Amino acid sequence: MNEGRELRVVDLGRREYREVLELQRSVARWRRAEPPDHDLLLLVEHLPVITLGRGSKPGHIPMDEAWLRDRGLDVVEIERGGDVTYHGPGQLVGYPILDLRAHRQDLHWYLRRIEEVLLRVLAGCGLPAFRVESYTGVWTGSPPADAVEMVEDDGFGTITPGRAGQFMGEGAIRKVASIGVHASRWITWHGFALNVTPEPLVNFRGIVACGIPGVQMTSLASEGAPLTLEEAGEAVRRAFPIAFPNLRSLRAPEAGLRV
Repeated sequence: MNEGRELRVVDLGRREYREVLELQRSVARWRRAEPPDHDLLLLVEHLPVITLGRGSKPGHIPMDEAWLRDRGLDVVEIERGGDVTYHGPGQLVGYPILDLRAHRQDLHWYLRRIEEVLLRVLAGCGLPAFRVESYTGVWTGSPPADAVEMVEDDGFGTITPGRAGQFMGEGAIRKVASIGVHASRWITWHGFALNVTPEPLVNFRGIVACGIPGVQMTSLASEGAPLTLEEAGEAVRRAFPIAFPNLRSLRAPEAGLRV
């Protein structure tokens, strides 16, 4: 059994995005001032929302406010890295609030470890799972074997960006999970979004998802792995101590939990 640092996993159920954003910020502020001896992972399913990261560009949401209102979509500008993305029902969103001083003070390393968590979830479902260089996130599909290189040492391959555009255009690679994080004094917040059911996919069609022209978004169910959100959350919880060897995960009840 991993006897390392405790990761408390809290399932918040279905919540409005702005509410959970303020929860993250308040927890991160407290942890910067009084670092506890454990880390936290919030799992949530959001009501429909489009979020704009620091890398968002004009034109990546080509519709107007009336179009968004008609579809019940909120739009929130936030401090995370990355471009525009969508959150909504059928998608598992995870917010790791980790103190990287207890792990490794390296944001590149941290992003690769979050990718590894999600890659392991896909592999556990029997799906192909790989990275695309220069595009943070997790992908699936059927690229040629010679297009996948072993760049990281976690056993998952990477497609070089010079070939990714061709495979996206052919539909041979599809993005199933997006990642956008923020850190202050090595305390992380924001995180990842894993499409579990096909339900979120329709709202990706109205944006340039993650700022990647031509990207095709997909879901676990669309690829033949019909998990529930609870099953996907449990798979994420199991994968964290593998990707972060200094962690041991504990699913904690929401009521009475001191985060």
